Amino acid sequence: MSNKPGHQARKRFGQNFLHDPGVIERIIRAINPKPDDAIVEIGPGLGAITEEILSVNPALQVVELDRDLIPVLRTKFFNYPDFRIHEADALKFDFSQLAGDKPLRIIGNLPYNISTPLIFHLLSYSGVVQDMHFMLQKEVVQRMAAVPGDNNYGRLGIMTQYFCRVQPLFEVGAGAFRPAPKVDSAIVRMVPHTALPHPAKDLGTLQSVVRTAFNARRKTLRKALAGLVTVEQLQSLGINDGLRPENLGLAEYVAIADMLVDRKADNPVQNGESDD
Repeated sequence: MSNKPGHQARKRFGQNFLHDPGVIERIIRAINPKPDDAIVEIGPGLGAITEEILSVNPALQVVELDRDLIPVLRTKFFNYPDFRIHEADALKFDFSQLAGDKPLRIIGNLPYNISTPLIFHLLSYSGVVQDMHFMLQKEVVQRMAAVPGDNNYGRLGIMTQYFCRVQPLFEVGAGAFRPAPKVDSAIVRMVPHTALPHPAKDLGTLQSVVRTAFNARRKTLRKALAGLVTVEQLQSLGINDGLRPENLGLAEYVAIADMLVDRKADNPVQNGESDD
Protein backbone atom coordinates (compact mmCIF):
# COMPACT_ATOMS: atom_id res chain seq x y z
CA MET A 1 0.00 0.00 0.00
CA SER A 2 3.02 2.28 0.00
CA ASN A 3 4.45 4.10 -2.98
CA LYS A 4 6.32 1.79 -5.31
CA PRO A 5 10.03 2.69 -5.62
CA GLY A 6 10.79 4.09 -9.04
CA HIS A 7 7.26 5.33 -9.77
CA GLN A 8 6.92 9.06 -9.30
CA ALA A 9 3.46 10.52 -8.82
CA ARG A 10 2.63 12.63 -11.86
CA LYS A 11 1.34 16.12 -11.32
CA ARG A 12 -0.39 16.24 -14.71
CA PHE A 13 -2.51 13.24 -13.67
CA GLY A 14 -3.21 14.75 -10.24
CA GLN A 15 -1.69 11.70 -8.55
CA ASN A 16 -1.54 11.45 -4.76
CA PHE A 17 -1.27 7.85 -3.63
CA LEU A 18 -3.19 6.80 -0.53
CA HIS A 19 -1.05 4.83 1.94
CA ASP A 20 -2.65 5.17 5.40
CA PRO A 21 -3.98 1.70 6.44
CA GLY A 22 -6.48 3.18 8.88
CA VAL A 23 -8.00 5.45 6.23
CA ILE A 24 -8.06 2.61 3.70
CA GLU A 25 -9.91 0.37 6.15
CA ARG A 26 -12.43 3.11 6.89
CA ILE A 27 -13.08 3.64 3.17
CA ILE A 28 -13.63 -0.08 2.61
CA ARG A 29 -16.11 -0.17 5.50
CA ALA A 30 -17.99 2.74 3.96
CA ILE A 31 -18.14 1.05 0.55
CA ASN A 32 -19.01 -2.33 2.07
CA PRO A 33 -18.22 -4.33 -1.09
CA LYS A 34 -19.96 -7.63 -1.75
CA PRO A 35 -18.62 -10.55 -3.84
CA ASP A 36 -21.23 -10.17 -6.59
CA ASP A 37 -21.23 -6.35 -6.84
CA ALA A 38 -20.38 -4.76 -10.18
CA ILE A 39 -17.61 -2.51 -8.87
CA VAL A 40 -15.59 -0.08 -11.00
CA GLU A 41 -12.65 1.84 -9.59
CA ILE A 42 -11.44 5.04 -11.21
CA GLY A 43 -7.73 5.77 -10.88
CA PRO A 44 -6.52 2.77 -8.86
CA GLY A 45 -2.99 4.18 -8.77
CA LEU A 46 -0.75 1.69 -7.00
CA GLY A 47 -3.70 -0.40 -5.85
CA ALA A 48 -4.17 0.49 -2.17
CA ILE A 49 -7.97 0.35 -2.39
CA THR A 50 -7.88 -2.13 -5.28
CA GLU A 51 -6.14 -4.74 -3.16
CA GLU A 52 -8.78 -4.62 -0.44
CA ILE A 53 -11.70 -4.71 -2.89
CA LEU A 54 -10.22 -7.63 -4.84
CA SER A 55 -9.96 -9.71 -1.69
CA VAL A 56 -13.77 -9.53 -1.52
CA ASN A 57 -14.73 -9.01 -5.17
CA PRO A 58 -12.27 -10.66 -7.60
CA ALA A 59 -14.11 -9.35 -10.67
CA LEU A 60 -13.28 -5.70 -9.95
CA GLN A 61 -12.78 -3.49 -13.01
CA VAL A 62 -10.59 -0.38 -12.99
CA VAL A 63 -10.10 2.62 -15.28
CA GLU A 64 -6.52 3.94 -15.30
CA LEU A 65 -5.02 6.61 -17.57
CA ASP A 66 -1.34 6.36 -16.58
CA ARG A 67 0.09 3.67 -18.86
CA ASP A 68 3.14 3.24 -16.59
CA LEU A 69 0.85 2.01 -13.81
CA ILE A 70 -0.82 -0.68 -15.95
CA PRO A 71 2.08 -3.21 -15.69
CA VAL A 72 2.40 -2.43 -11.97
CA LEU A 73 -1.24 -3.34 -11.43
CA ARG A 74 -1.09 -6.41 -13.68
CA THR A 75 1.96 -7.73 -11.85
CA LYS A 76 0.60 -6.99 -8.41
CA PHE A 77 -2.77 -8.64 -9.08
CA PHE A 78 -1.78 -11.36 -11.56
CA ASN A 79 -3.49 -14.01 -9.42
CA TYR A 80 -6.93 -12.47 -10.05
CA PRO A 81 -7.88 -13.70 -13.55
CA ASP A 82 -11.21 -11.82 -13.56
CA PHE A 83 -9.58 -8.49 -12.69
CA ARG A 84 -9.93 -6.14 -15.69
CA ILE A 85 -7.98 -2.96 -16.42
CA HIS A 86 -9.34 -0.39 -18.87
CA GLU A 87 -6.55 1.90 -20.00
CA ALA A 88 -8.57 5.05 -20.63
CA ASP A 89 -9.31 8.62 -19.63
CA ALA A 90 -12.25 8.49 -17.20
CA LEU A 91 -13.41 11.88 -18.52
CA LYS A 92 -14.08 10.27 -21.91
CA PHE A 93 -14.85 6.72 -20.82
CA ASP A 94 -18.27 5.21 -21.58
CA PHE A 95 -19.21 3.67 -18.24
CA SER A 96 -22.46 2.30 -19.64
CA GLN A 97 -20.46 -0.38 -21.47
CA LEU A 98 -19.59 -1.91 -18.08
CA ALA A 99 -23.20 -2.09 -16.94
CA GLY A 100 -24.65 -5.58 -17.14
CA ASP A 101 -27.42 -7.20 -15.16
CA LYS A 102 -26.41 -5.28 -12.03
CA PRO A 103 -26.04 -1.54 -11.53
CA LEU A 104 -22.51 -0.23 -11.18
CA ARG A 105 -20.87 0.72 -7.91
CA ILE A 106 -18.24 3.32 -8.84
CA ILE A 107 -15.42 4.20 -6.47
CA GLY A 108 -12.18 6.12 -6.65
CA ASN A 109 -9.66 8.63 -5.40
CA LEU A 110 -10.46 11.14 -8.14
CA PRO A 111 -7.73 13.44 -9.49
CA TYR A 112 -8.49 16.79 -7.88
CA ASN A 113 -7.49 18.75 -10.98
CA ILE A 114 -10.39 17.26 -13.00
CA SER A 115 -12.83 16.32 -10.25
CA THR A 116 -15.65 18.72 -11.18
CA PRO A 117 -15.87 17.86 -14.91
CA LEU A 118 -15.46 14.18 -14.01
CA ILE A 119 -18.38 14.36 -11.56
CA PHE A 120 -20.55 15.92 -14.28
CA HIS A 121 -19.50 13.17 -16.69
CA LEU A 122 -20.36 10.45 -14.18
CA LEU A 123 -23.75 11.99 -13.40
CA SER A 124 -24.77 11.28 -16.99
CA TYR A 125 -24.55 7.56 -16.16
CA SER A 126 -26.65 7.76 -13.00
CA GLY A 127 -29.29 5.54 -14.58
CA VAL A 128 -26.96 2.52 -14.51
CA VAL A 129 -25.34 3.28 -11.14
CA GLN A 130 -26.24 1.94 -7.69
CA ASP A 131 -23.92 4.26 -5.78
CA MET A 132 -20.61 6.11 -5.94
CA HIS A 133 -17.95 6.59 -3.27
CA PHE A 134 -15.21 9.11 -4.00
CA MET A 135 -12.24 10.73 -2.34
CA LEU A 136 -12.31 14.39 -3.32
CA GLN A 137 -10.93 17.71 -2.19
CA LYS A 138 -12.86 18.65 0.95
CA GLU A 139 -14.10 21.91 -0.59
CA VAL A 140 -15.54 20.03 -3.57
CA VAL A 141 -17.50 17.72 -1.26
CA GLN A 142 -18.78 20.77 0.63
CA ARG A 143 -19.96 22.28 -2.67
CA MET A 144 -21.68 19.04 -3.70
CA ALA A 145 -23.63 18.83 -0.44
CA ALA A 146 -24.35 22.56 0.00
CA VAL A 147 -27.89 23.87 0.45
CA PRO A 148 -29.41 27.21 -0.62
CA GLY A 149 -27.95 30.14 1.31
CA ASP A 150 -24.63 28.37 1.86
CA ASN A 151 -21.54 30.11 0.44
CA ASN A 152 -20.52 26.78 -1.13
CA TYR A 153 -23.86 26.41 -2.92
CA GLY A 154 -23.68 26.56 -6.70
CA ARG A 155 -23.94 24.72 -10.00
CA LEU A 156 -22.06 21.61 -8.85
CA GLY A 157 -24.30 21.10 -5.80
CA ILE A 158 -27.53 21.75 -7.69
CA MET A 159 -26.79 19.38 -10.55
CA THR A 160 -25.32 16.69 -8.28
CA GLN A 161 -28.39 16.80 -6.07
CA TYR A 162 -30.65 16.76 -9.13
CA PHE A 163 -29.40 13.22 -9.83
CA CYS A 164 -28.22 11.95 -6.44
CA ARG A 165 -28.52 12.00 -2.71
CA VAL A 166 -25.18 13.38 -1.49
CA GLN A 167 -23.75 12.23 1.84
CA PRO A 168 -20.36 13.51 3.06
CA LEU A 169 -18.85 10.69 5.17
CA PHE A 170 -15.55 11.76 6.72
CA GLU A 171 -12.48 13.93 6.16
CA VAL A 172 -8.98 12.72 5.37
CA GLY A 173 -5.83 14.68 6.20
CA ALA A 174 -3.04 15.34 3.71
CA GLY A 175 -0.67 13.00 5.58
CA ALA A 176 -2.61 9.96 4.38
CA PHE A 177 -1.13 10.45 0.88
CA ARG A 178 2.22 10.35 -0.84
CA PRO A 179 3.01 12.95 -1.93
CA ALA A 180 0.87 14.90 0.52
CA PRO A 181 -1.54 17.25 -1.28
CA LYS A 182 -1.80 20.88 -0.22
CA VAL A 183 -5.48 20.44 0.64
CA ASP A 184 -7.56 18.24 2.92
CA SER A 185 -9.77 15.57 1.41
CA ALA A 186 -13.12 14.00 2.17
CA ILE A 187 -15.06 10.86 1.30
CA VAL A 188 -18.50 11.34 -0.20
CA ARG A 189 -21.28 8.88 -1.00
CA MET A 190 -23.60 9.60 -3.92
CA VAL A 191 -26.73 7.51 -4.39
CA PRO A 192 -28.78 8.16 -7.56
CA HIS A 193 -32.44 8.91 -6.88
CA THR A 194 -34.81 6.07 -7.71
CA ALA A 195 -37.16 8.79 -8.97
CA LEU A 196 -35.93 12.33 -9.58
CA PRO A 197 -37.40 14.62 -6.89
CA HIS A 198 -37.71 17.54 -9.34
CA PRO A 199 -37.53 16.22 -12.92
CA ALA A 200 -36.94 18.92 -15.52
CA LYS A 201 -38.70 18.92 -18.88
CA ASP A 202 -35.33 19.46 -20.56
CA LEU A 203 -32.03 18.84 -18.77
CA GLY A 204 -30.02 21.03 -21.13
CA THR A 205 -32.27 24.02 -20.39
CA LEU A 206 -31.93 23.46 -16.66
CA GLN A 207 -28.12 23.29 -16.96
CA SER A 208 -28.15 26.50 -18.99
CA VAL A 209 -30.29 28.36 -16.43
CA VAL A 210 -28.12 27.25 -13.51
CA ARG A 211 -24.89 28.03 -15.35
CA THR A 212 -26.13 31.49 -16.36
CA ALA A 213 -27.30 32.28 -12.84
CA PHE A 214 -24.06 31.32 -11.12
CA ASN A 215 -21.90 33.06 -13.69
CA ALA A 216 -23.28 36.18 -11.96
CA ARG A 217 -23.84 34.77 -8.50
CA ARG A 218 -23.28 38.11 -6.74
CA LYS A 219 -26.02 39.82 -8.73
CA THR A 220 -29.75 39.67 -8.11
CA LEU A 221 -31.80 37.22 -10.14
CA ARG A 222 -33.33 40.02 -12.19
CA LYS A 223 -29.83 40.89 -13.44
CA ALA A 224 -28.24 37.42 -13.42
CA LEU A 225 -31.05 35.94 -15.55
CA ALA A 226 -31.89 39.09 -17.51
CA GLY A 227 -31.10 37.43 -20.83
CA LEU A 228 -33.37 34.48 -20.13
CA VAL A 229 -36.42 35.59 -18.16
CA THR A 230 -38.20 38.81 -17.25
CA VAL A 231 -38.97 40.08 -13.78
CA GLU A 232 -42.65 39.45 -14.46
CA GLN A 233 -41.97 35.82 -15.39
CA LEU A 234 -39.97 35.24 -12.22
CA GLN A 235 -42.74 36.80 -10.15
CA SER A 236 -45.34 34.64 -11.91
CA LEU A 237 -43.48 31.63 -10.52
CA GLY A 238 -43.56 33.09 -7.03
CA ILE A 239 -39.82 33.83 -7.14
CA ASN A 240 -38.47 37.06 -5.63
CA ASP A 241 -36.36 38.68 -8.37
CA GLY A 242 -34.36 40.52 -5.70
CA LEU A 243 -32.82 37.30 -4.40
CA ARG A 244 -29.38 36.09 -5.45
CA PRO A 245 -28.79 32.82 -7.33
CA GLU A 246 -27.53 31.10 -4.16
CA ASN A 247 -30.92 31.65 -2.49
CA LEU A 248 -32.93 29.47 -4.91
CA GLY A 249 -33.40 25.74 -4.46
CA LEU A 250 -33.41 23.03 -7.11
CA ALA A 251 -37.22 23.12 -7.43
CA GLU A 252 -37.14 26.84 -8.30
CA TYR A 253 -34.45 26.38 -10.94
CA VAL A 254 -36.43 23.54 -12.48
CA ALA A 255 -39.55 25.76 -12.51
CA ILE A 256 -37.63 28.49 -14.39
CA ALA A 257 -36.21 25.97 -16.87
CA ASP A 258 -39.62 24.36 -17.46
CA MET A 259 -41.16 27.79 -18.11
CA LEU A 260 -38.49 28.43 -20.76
CA VAL A 261 -39.20 25.06 -22.36
CA ASP A 262 -42.92 25.84 -22.46
CA ARG A 263 -42.20 29.26 -23.92
CA LYS A 264 -40.07 27.70 -26.68
CA ALA A 265 -42.91 25.31 -27.47
CA ASP A 266 -45.26 28.28 -27.83
CA ASN A 267 -42.67 30.22 -29.88
CA PRO A 268 -40.75 27.60 -31.90
CA VAL A 269 -38.96 30.26 -33.92
CA GLN A 270 -36.79 31.24 -30.94
CA ASN A 271 -33.39 29.68 -30.61
CA GLY A 272 -32.88 27.62 -27.47
CA GLU A 273 -29.92 27.31 -25.17
CA SER A 274 -27.58 24.40 -25.80
CA ASP A 275 -26.32 21.86 -23.31
CA ASP A 276 -22.73 21.73 -22.06
